[in-house]
Amino acid sequence: MKSIYLALSELESNNGSAALCTVVKSEGSTPRHVGSKMLVYPDGKFIGTVGGGELENRVIKAAKESLTDEQPRHLHYNMNDPSRGDPGVCGGQVEVFVEPILPAPMVIVIGAGHVGKAVAHLAKWMGFRVAVSDDRAEFCSAETVPDADAYYPVAMDKLMEHVKVTRQTYLVLTTRGSNVDAAGLGPLLETEAAYIGVIGSKRRWLETVKALKKQGVSEAKIAKVHSPIGLELQAETPEEIAVSIMAEVLMVRNKGTGKVMSK
Repeated sequence: MKSIYLALSELESNNGSAALCTVVKSEGSTPRHVGSKMLVYPDGKFIGTVGGGELENRVIKAAKESLTDEQPRHLHYNMNDPSRGDPGVCGGQVEVFVEPILPAPMVIVIGAGHVGKAVAHLAKWMGFRVAVSDDRAEFCSAETVPDADAYYPVAMDKLMEHVKVTRQTYLVLTTRGSNVDAAGLGPLLETEAAYIGVIGSKRRWLETVKALKKQGVSEAKIAKVHSPIGLELQAETPEEIAVSIMAEVLMVRNKGTGKVMSK
């Protein structure tokens, strides 16, 4: 069996996720000592142990929950009386800290024109992993957009066949027209992306909505989209528009309000 430290290194390399569970306090008779570790993957598989039995079952459940809400947990267990809900009869007490290990958030820029290129540059500077997609291969390369980590020169409706979209993924559509959005948005709306933003005027978005409804896309799915994209900054240049877009992405990621802080 591979070591937890090797598994953590692989998570880092592969942009994977798992929850690291560590015994941080042990008093009296307990199954494992302080420092014992277990790494739990989203599907419930694990490496290592924090004690086995019902204690471990409960920690695995908490670990999977931490990967869903992205929050750590400090778990406390008495090991005295199962009839009172304790996970064991050893007689001691144990505390386990559960830390979700999550990949760096990813911005996928769909549409590699002037604004898309500026968004990729800014997102990379802000610490996001960045992927760029465009159905025009000449626009989607390291030569044209040097700040991306990955390039997908495919049509938007085929993009999900090439990249995994998770709750740490932010989709920024800086495409060239409503027809492109209407043709490709459907599969994106089926994902669990944290954010989907579409560039363009209110009129352009209404045209896209009309086309999506004709395809049978539900109101609930359409409501996931932020369009017109970005915060209102009266932005004009590609760089200014990129700031507006990434400000909204950051607001969504950090659960901010977008309000002026001086008021």
